[in-house]
Amino acid sequence: MNHQPHAVVIGGGIGGLTAAIGLHESGWSVTVLERAASLEPVGAGIALAPNSQRALDVLGLGDRVRELASWQGQGGVRAQNGRWLVRTSAAEAEKTYGGTLVMLHRATLVDLLVSALPGDTLRTGVRARLADPGTADRRAVVTTGDEDIEADLVVGADGINSAVRAALFPAHPGPAYAGFTAWRFVIPAPGMPLVPHETWGRGGVWGTHPLKDGRVYVYATARLPEGGKALDGENAPDGEKAELLRRFADWHAPIPDLIAAVRPDQILRNDVHHLATPLAAFHRGRVALVGDAAHAMTPSLGQGGNQAIEDGVVLAHHASPGGDLGAGLAGYSAARVPRTTDIVRRAARASRVTHLTSGPLIAVRDALVATASRLGPNLIPRGFASIADWSPPQAPYAAGTATGASPRTARAPGREPAQQ
Repeated sequence: MNHQPHAVVIGGGIGGLTAAIGLHESGWSVTVLERAASLEPVGAGIALAPNSQRALDVLGLGDRVRELASWQGQGGVRAQNGRWLVRTSAAEAEKTYGGTLVMLHRATLVDLLVSALPGDTLRTGVRARLADPGTADRRAVVTTGDEDIEADLVVGADGINSAVRAALFPAHPGPAYAGFTAWRFVIPAPGMPLVPHETWGRGGVWGTHPLKDGRVYVYATARLPEGGKALDGENAPDGEKAELLRRFADWHAPIPDLIAAVRPDQILRNDVHHLATPLAAFHRGRVALVGDAAHAMTPSLGQGGNQAIEDGVVLAHHASPGGDLGAGLAGYSAARVPRTTDIVRRAARASRVTHLTSGPLIAVRDALVATASRLGPNLIPRGFASIADWSPPQAPYAAGTATGASPRTARAPGREPAQQ
């Protein structure tokens, strides 16, 4: 009797669900263990760049994401007073990257990923812990407190404070504070024209991005000491809304109107951390790390979720059932560590540029960016092209069998296949 290999995914976020779909499509029996009682929507959006859309093509989900694209016209980067530093368009992005950005609510993406899995794959309300990473001759063990689950493969997708990562690499220092905090919310779009943009001001960033469903996703960041939080309760009932007003009310329209439209309880605030010290490998024994557990990065390039999706597809490519798992996981690390380490570092550098507090330095930055944009409208976007033009390795399974979708080509026009 043939044994169907069993994979256990710890964490039901974007990277974990993507890995689960890829492994399921390639022939693994998959169980996803999520500690939350349910996958509740959070007030945050995500921008899926062409690289992650191509990864989703492998799973037969790329076109379903593209149908949610709302950006049709102009957009770009603005200064605090509203002056445009960079103007671009969806058409220019398509030409530069081989595709455009798709902004959607994270809950929408999670629902799409869950829909591509068999109904009994996801188990919520389960606190799972890696008890044994296993070896070539011994299966890994995941414990839930109620049972021990043996697995041929374990995927650690448990986020930036990953317990799986700590168990595999106890000497690693873990996440470091990136120097700024972030606010996010999603609300119905106010009755005014909204052009997608990011604004770079003194010590902070503001982003406004309309969604296709009639809502708008907003994020803001500010350079602050770690651990701060706005007061709430009787003395400051507006909490984080009052903090946003204090910091951003004098920025250009429509920023003050968007702050006025949000309720305090709709605002999420989180200090931003990243893995400033990269891991040497994303695997040990029979365990692989994906997403923030492997390479948490600042949001400055909008690639955190995109890289998690890439991870899941590349892992499924290398960890073929019945193959040499040790060699497959080594191949996964070889493919992912250099790319994600570079992007983590580039995101950190971008964060420093966008969070300048010196007036003269801000003036120089804005002048240089505006000049570069005028000299070549695609010059700034092309700096992102080396990230967005990634293509997934050829899948070892027939994508789309679980969803009924037809996979698109996994190679960007005019690009060579990515490292495999």
